[in-house]
Amino acid sequence: MGLGAVGNDPSLRSRGGVWHRGGVPEQVIVAIAQAADDELVDAMARLVPQLSSSSPTPSVAQLAEIVASPASQLLVARIDGRIVGSLTLVLFRIPTGLRAWIEDVVVDASARGAGVGEALNRFALDEARRAGATTVDLTSRPSREAANRLYRRLGFVQRETNVYRYDL
Repeated sequence: MGLGAVGNDPSLRSRGGVWHRGGVPEQVIVAIAQAADDELVDAMARLVPQLSSSSPTPSVAQLAEIVASPASQLLVARIDGRIVGSLTLVLFRIPTGLRAWIEDVVVDASARGAGVGEALNRFALDEARRAGATTVDLTSRPSREAANRLYRRLGFVQRETNVYRYDL
């Protein structure tokens, strides 16, 4: 997939690929969100409930914070100009190196099976590599069978570890 521009703004980094759903070619374009505009707010209001029924939709201020943060990149995937998926790539430095983490991957139900999740993840892996990370981690519930198959197909390896959470 090559580098290109989105719309008329050459400052937006994007990669696109042709994917097929039902025999009809579709263009999946992935880009790093540059602003918390109405389109992004509306898309996240549609996507977040498909990811988590218990998480509130992010406000415009929260999205602006994510977009502006040097530690995160909010990736959006489009088909025919419409946002149909998102992924957050988090990059942070610790004493043992630069870490990369993928969070909150969601593809709109209407676009599942069209390669959107794969395009988002490949873009995130390229960005992490470009930034200097040597590994990328993510978690996925076992019930998300299609997502888990995708992660294995992309080369992710399930780790033998314990994940702990402390609720504040």
